[in-house]
Amino acid sequence: MEILKVENLSKVYGEGGTKVTALDNVSFSVEKGEFLAIVGASGSGKSTLLHLIGGVDRPTSGKVFIDGKDIYKFNDDELAIFRRRKVGLIYQFYNLIPILNVEENILLPLNLDNREADKNKLDELLNLLGLSDRRKHLPSELSGGQQQRTSIARSMITNPNIILADEPTGNLDTKASDEIVELLKKSNREYNQTIIMITHNMEIAKQADRIIKLEDGKIIEEV
Repeated sequence: MEILKVENLSKVYGEGGTKVTALDNVSFSVEKGEFLAIVGASGSGKSTLLHLIGGVDRPTSGKVFIDGKDIYKFNDDELAIFRRRKVGLIYQFYNLIPILNVEENILLPLNLDNREADKNKLDELLNLLGLSDRRKHLPSELSGGQQQRTSIARSMITNPNIILADEPTGNLDTKASDEIVELLKKSNREYNQTIIMITHNMEIAKQADRIIKLEDGKIIEEV
C-alpha cells in the first residue's frame, strides 16, 4: 500500500542570476512500512526534499500525497494540523523543550492538539526506547543519545502515517548513532512504521530497505 507519493517536485530559490534550483523534478513513492534512506552530499537537496514532504515548506511546482491526500491543497492552518497529526519529525539537534521533562516533551504534540494521551502507548514507547527510568528528567540531565530517543518517542506518540528523520545521528558519537539506527529499525519492524531518513553516511543508509541518492537536486540512483 502506497503511503507517500512525490510527483515532479521542484523547489527554486531566487530569480535571474541568483536563481538556485534546490530540487529538480523529483518523483518517487514509498510503501507503508518501508524504511527509506535518502543520501547525498551537502547541497544535494535532501533536506529541502524532507521539508517539502513534511509540509514545512511549499514547492515551486509538483505535488506530495500522504495517505492519498494532496497536502499542498491544504491552507497553512490545515497543513500545520495535518503535519502535527500525521507526520513525525526527528531532528539532528533534538529540538526538546528545556523546561519540560522527558514525558512532557513526548506528549507535547498531543497537548498542542488538545488530545488525550494513551498512557499504555506512552509506557510502551518509554520501555521500547529505554527511557522508563528517565521519564521525569529534564533534557539537560540526559545524554545526547537519550535526548534523541526522547525525540523519537515524541515523533511516534501520535501514531503518524510517516516519520521523517533529518540526520538523526549527525550529532551523536558512533555508539549512540548505532543505537538510534537500531531503534528506528525496531520501530519500523514492530510498529510497521514508515520511516524516511536523511543521512550523508552511506553505512547508516545501508540499514534501510531502500536508498535514494540525490545530486544537484535530482535523483541519480535508487538501490
